[in-house]
Amino acid sequence: AAKLMADAGMAAGSVAGTGKDGRVTKGDVLAAAAAPKAAAPAAIPTGAPTKVLPQVAAPTVDLGNRPEQRVPMSRLRARVAERLLQSQSTNAILTTFNEINMAPVMDMRKRMQERFEKEHGVKLGFMSFFVKAAVHALKKFPVLNASVDGNDIVYHGYFDIGIAVGSPRGLVVPILRNADQMSFADIEKKIAEFGQKARDGKLGIEEMTGGTFSISNGGTFGSMLSTPIINPPQSAILGVHATKDRAVVENGQVVVRPMNYFAMSYDHRIIDGREAVLGLVAMKEALEDPARLLFNI
Repeated sequence: AAKLMADAGMAAGSVAGTGKDGRVTKGDVLAAAAAPKAAAPAAIPTGAPTKVLPQVAAPTVDLGNRPEQRVPMSRLRARVAERLLQSQSTNAILTTFNEINMAPVMDMRKRMQERFEKEHGVKLGFMSFFVKAAVHALKKFPVLNASVDGNDIVYHGYFDIGIAVGSPRGLVVPILRNADQMSFADIEKKIAEFGQKARDGKLGIEEMTGGTFSISNGGTFGSMLSTPIINPPQSAILGVHATKDRAVVENGQVVVRPMNYFAMSYDHRIIDGREAVLGLVAMKEALEDPARLLFNI
């Protein structure tokens, strides 16, 4: 313990001992070395009197009969927390917003739902449209699909889309590999599979590793608006929200349309506002005119 203190430049008596008769153990020194360092106090003039203040215990609050429960984080929750903090501390996160008229997608879905389910054995949801619109925009603006590696920008020639899924164990983000090559039915089947595996706790680490862009659909829980946090090492994430009837102005007239607010957070270190805004506009245009997805325009 004494050697460790000397190597670490610790003054004698600066470490509280927990050993027999108050002796300082190796563990005490290691714990003190790992603890956050407080700001150094101002220097005391030579010869000035010093006063040692007594240790004051942290105040306690009488909760009466109000219960509390202390539960340690699960490994998954702790890992998610670590990655979110990493994202906010290493990325220059900025968010851009736009509003989407979902009427064209809803009309198409309504017309095709019955035949789609009969043909493919799965319901036609909105997520397949969101994924297709995202890939459509990423092809137009490849930097949205890129990542940062040191001082390099890595442009990915593939489209692995992470789909944020809530589970009893916490938030997980399984990956749709090569989403640009998937049909609407393929996407819906894979998302349904991910959802079931997440509920059963059977998602494998290989299914959640990688990804070049993510989509978080808070609308399934009724969210109106949010600013999603980038999933590192990705550089952008799309936040989708609840579709609600809202009053909008079209051709000088106030009309009611089913509107959805989209939010895209991006790493401003490599993505400029122009690419981010135009990328989100490309998604908006694709959803408000789904035929664009068929002709890639």
